[in-house]
Amino acid sequence: MLRSFSGNVYLACGPTDLRKSIDGLAIIVTESFKLDPFSNALFVFCNRNKDKIKILHWEYSGFWLYYKRLEKGVFKWHGTKSDMSLCVSSRELTWLLDGLSLHQKEAHKEVMERLFI
Repeated sequence: MLRSFSGNVYLACGPTDLRKSIDGLAIIVTESFKLDPFSNALFVFCNRNKDKIKILHWEYSGFWLYYKRLEKGVFKWHGTKSDMSLCVSSRELTWLLDGLSLHQKEAHKEVMERLFI
């Protein structure tokens, strides 16, 4: 589901207290990021140790709250200010969830010219 998401993806820069659940994270989205938690977007939060992530997502009639805990290693999380957000692509989110940096120099670039044979 997350890997094929077509809306905006916002990362909460810096650590977030992941004891917060849906309502607490929605308040952060509204008050700190000045964004609408009911929009077609994923809001991604990481803890201080960078080994846990929560993703808040509104869908039709309710919120989804995704949670991932790494057994080994950490996420390559960016930023230090927890009251700021960073808009990334769903492809970059996939890299982040896979333990990679948001910026992959070796990745294929999007092809804008569509050639038909």
